[in-house]
Amino acid sequence: MHNKPKILKRNIHSKSQLFTIEQVDLEFSNGVQRQYERIIAPGAGAVLIIPVIDKTHVIMIREYSVGTERYELVFPKGKIDNNEDVYQAANRECMEEIGYRAAKLTKLGEMTIAPGYLGFITHLVLAEGLQVEKCQGDEPEELEQVICNINDIETLLEKENLSEARSIAALYKVRDILLQREYHA
Repeated sequence: MHNKPKILKRNIHSKSQLFTIEQVDLEFSNGVQRQYERIIAPGAGAVLIIPVIDKTHVIMIREYSVGTERYELVFPKGKIDNNEDVYQAANRECMEEIGYRAAKLTKLGEMTIAPGYLGFITHLVLAEGLQVEKCQGDEPEELEQVICNINDIETLLEKENLSEARSIAALYKVRDILLQREYHA
């Protein structure tokens, strides 16, 4: 295994409300030096929640995404607040975005997006035993809930604005998990 590069210098390049851009000078074990820029997200990262209705259905939401300038089909998600752990953040986001609290939360792992320059972790959380409980969130408009069949991912990819990699990966992951076990709602 390679030794991690030595950090020679770090400088904050710029900062916004959401991100800090840092310039990092590295020296690799073979003596080669390079300068990189990376985006550092504040806090403990984010959660992406997969709310399960039954063995074949999950709840997704249709939410406006300014990056693509369209409504996208995604799983509920949001940042982990300073006073929260992954499970508290997952339940809060569930209540805010779809109006349900989960009786059972299971962490399925972590994902990154473009780890070569983006230092941001998303924790995947399976939410089961959904119970109605709405909480006011920070969304600018009511989010549309969409019940999706995990056995029909290809149709969702063809007919819906489903392009977010985290949500697509989570769909495949939860499909495999649910199909491998006996499900009791």
